Amino acid sequence: MNSLKPMLLTSLKSYNRSQFIKDVTAGIIVAIIALPLSIALALASGVGPEAGIFTAIVAGFVISALGGSSVQIAGPTAAFATIVAGIVAKDGMDGLVIATILAGIFLVLMGLCHFGSLIKFIPFTITTGFTSGIAVTIVIGQLKDFFGLTYPDGVKPIETTEKFRAVVENFSTINIDALIVGAVSLAVLIIAPYIFKRIPGSLIAVIVGILMVQFLPLKVSTIGNLYTISNALPSFHLPAVSLEVVQNALPNAFTIAVLAAIESLLSCVVADGMINGKHRSDMELVAQGAGNIASALFGGIPATGAIARTAANIKNGGRTPIAGIVHSITLVIVLVVLMPYAGMIPMPTIAAILFIVAYNMCQWHTFVKLVKTAPKSDIIVLFASFILTVLFDLVVAIEIGMVLACLLFIKRMSEETHVNSWTYVDDDTPDVDEHLQKLPLQIRVYEISGPLFFGAASAIEHIVVKDFTTCLVLRMRSVPALDSTAMNALVDLVEVCESKGITVVFSHVNEQPMKVMEKAGFTELVGKENFQPNISAALKRAEEVIAE
Repeated sequence: MNSLKPMLLTSLKSYNRSQFIKDVTAGIIVAIIALPLSIALALASGVGPEAGIFTAIVAGFVISALGGSSVQIAGPTAAFATIVAGIVAKDGMDGLVIATILAGIFLVLMGLCHFGSLIKFIPFTITTGFTSGIAVTIVIGQLKDFFGLTYPDGVKPIETTEKFRAVVENFSTINIDALIVGAVSLAVLIIAPYIFKRIPGSLIAVIVGILMVQFLPLKVSTIGNLYTISNALPSFHLPAVSLEVVQNALPNAFTIAVLAAIESLLSCVVADGMINGKHRSDMELVAQGAGNIASALFGGIPATGAIARTAANIKNGGRTPIAGIVHSITLVIVLVVLMPYAGMIPMPTIAAILFIVAYNMCQWHTFVKLVKTAPKSDIIVLFASFILTVLFDLVVAIEIGMVLACLLFIKRMSEETHVNSWTYVDDDTPDVDEHLQKLPLQIRVYEISGPLFFGAASAIEHIVVKDFTTCLVLRMRSVPALDSTAMNALVDLVEVCESKGITVVFSHVNEQPMKVMEKAGFTELVGKENFQPNISAALKRAEEVIAE
């Protein structure tokens, strides 16, 4: 099936030397961009710096080789930082590995079951809300290193609220040297893109930060002070697995899988717009799953498509998955040759890099625009997702956000369902339109519009018959869908009418409602002769009923 065919196989059919050179160039440039980001995101996730590089190497290679996008670049992203840090703090690295492997399995199954197109049912307000929330949690998590704060022994905050409280309580321990390095690094990150078009600002900031700490009398913590640095290649590691560990990991695995699916497919859509292409969403999900499984087994953390790195790949000429593969190979060389020097990177510089990452992902322009223009129900979902992500975690935000969005959607749709009676006038009523159709008094007509489902089934209760009514006509041309709850309400209505000697006639029942009625045996209950294709035929049938 074409939707489950890797884009690499398609790209190689028309591959040439010129495109190979462009892909290699783009892959090397993207690797240079990914290096400091991968280290920073790994540290923000509560793991060692090598884990970020391992993720970019292993997951980046697998996802490029198997993926459904020709230009996607995968690796660690800021979206996972908070949830990964929480898993590592509570369950250790083995808990993270199991959760990531399970997430990978979920992603593969989602792709094989053709769930790629279903991701669009995640409301935009939820993705915007939790993305902005993640950005806030990243900033709060990096305040300690940016200001060089010192916490008392035993204070190891995990939740975002705990981290913020610890920052406030210990702000008096601020290290001015760290603040200087962080502020200079942040300034470099902001200014560099305007001066250096080809060199990543994060790389320049890292170099400037190292030079400041090495050659100026500044006492600042570095990666080497806090972590053991190794240039060893990724090695296979299978964690101890038990039923209890798997059960505990399932909620986190589900969240990682959903987040990876959303972010990777969003990145694919952005990339499609940049190259006028078309990705294969199902194959991309399979590749994301395989990439996460491989990353976890070789010392990495969860990975997904990275929009910024994908965009950089496109801008530098990358057009096939070869660029992503070259990016991974380049990082292997960097790992072996340069990784020991990563220990010299100051922690305030890492914090500054993550501040910029958080700013770029927070979508504050979009957030503000939604607040100004979206319906109230969407704004409620937006703020709920945002606040829950900051105060609790992504699992709670997505679960409650989806439930809230569904409930508000049901409420909104139920408000669109109306049951209106035709207006009845007599010869003495003034200003009567001469074009109004005159009906016998014994015929009562109601027009139903909107979907008839459990949220709107109560609208049927608005149908009222008079003592002199002999025939009730229900016009359903504007009812696109019917569910079992509404079907049950219609059965009750027909039975009540029958007990009063009133015949119910249906006009213009659409395809889906008619299938539900036939399956429920409702057409036999009412009588097939009482289902008419249009209102004229229904009124004619009603007159026949009166005559009988």
